[in-house]
Amino acid sequence: MKALKKQLAVSDYVKLTKFLLKWLPLAMLSGVFVGSASALLLVSLNWATQTREGNTWIIWLLPIGGLLVGYMYHFWGKSVVKGNNQLLEELHRPKDIIPFRMAPLIYIGTVITHLFGGSAGREGTAVQMGGAIVDQVSKILKFRKKDRKILIVMGISAGFASVFGTPLAGAIFALEVLVIGSMRYNAIAPSFLAAIIADFVCKSWGVPHTHYHIDLVPELSTIGFFTALASGIVFGVVSTFFSKGIHWFQDLSKHLKFAPLRPFVGGLIIAIIVFLMGTTKYIGLGIPTIVEAFENQLPFYDFAIKILLTTFTIGVGFKGGEVTPLFFIGATLGNALSLFLPLPMALLAGMGFVAVFSGATNTPIACTIMGIELFGIEAGVFIAIACVTAYLFSGNTGIYGAQIIGSAKSDSLQYTEGKSLKDL
Repeated sequence: MKALKKQLAVSDYVKLTKFLLKWLPLAMLSGVFVGSASALLLVSLNWATQTREGNTWIIWLLPIGGLLVGYMYHFWGKSVVKGNNQLLEELHRPKDIIPFRMAPLIYIGTVITHLFGGSAGREGTAVQMGGAIVDQVSKILKFRKKDRKILIVMGISAGFASVFGTPLAGAIFALEVLVIGSMRYNAIAPSFLAAIIADFVCKSWGVPHTHYHIDLVPELSTIGFFTALASGIVFGVVSTFFSKGIHWFQDLSKHLKFAPLRPFVGGLIIAIIVFLMGTTKYIGLGIPTIVEAFENQLPFYDFAIKILLTTFTIGVGFKGGEVTPLFFIGATLGNALSLFLPLPMALLAGMGFVAVFSGATNTPIACTIMGIELFGIEAGVFIAIACVTAYLFSGNTGIYGAQIIGSAKSDSLQYTEGKSLKDL
């Protein structure tokens, strides 16, 4: 009997070693290609931002840019128009290899959006590029559905990790985003390997990431605990406005039956709004404003304007991610809350930075880890309280309609289990 147990144990280790040796080369391959793609995206967006800010008249061409994006997806992108939700749907019910065209289409569409003044991010672009690139390996190697799922998870983690410079958060995000309240532990090793390698490759290209600093983190007290809890509730509720805003503008834009006209008309409206406001701080990624939210008191309404412009930009059909705008919204909202709540401004900005993202994506663990990676472990407890509370108070909403609820957020909501957010 002992000999049999020993033999079984050795057999298990052999299988686990084969598993590691199978996925390590694929993680390296994914990391190299996706990390390089993210580096190209970051350099391109930096060029687009500098070009736009140096020639603000170009914003008047946003309707033309919208028309270009609309026609690209009308003629060549109907099979990939769902974006991130398409990746999640393939993870839930694998059917077809994700067309490689998703990668160049989302890249070009995102650069056009930023060049001419749309308000969007970059996470969605990196994730879609990652998923589309690595899924081609499934086609070449004729992977089974089970292995395809792991490979797509690797693409998501590699894209997220490399575009933000947060490998741990990227790996966990890919595992956590698929099913609310559950993680895919069978993909945990490939996900971490791909994320770490992609982040290393992106940095090896010499592409820098933005750094944020929280200069003061107080000891956790009773007042601090309940303040963090209260701020988390606000962050969660605001995240629902963002998630519902995108869907509302998408439905509204459908009144224009010809899809390419939606970003054209939307681009014209955005250009007029930017002209009337007399500032470009609310378009593009908005990173200078995010950095300033940690250092100086900003107008209390900044977050609200960013919500409206970003949900409108994405809702009418422009391309890009939602996460960096969520960082903007959260950081400026935290900055505004510092006028009323007894916590340091930079700490509240950092808490909001990741907590609004947590509520909108239903990924509290990944967001907590991201906060620690970006701001340091000293703020970890405050960040965790804000992220978890925001996740709870975002309800059954989110920017990814294809997310399935695996475990309800409370016993009273168990009727939602097994359903997707779009069904609810």
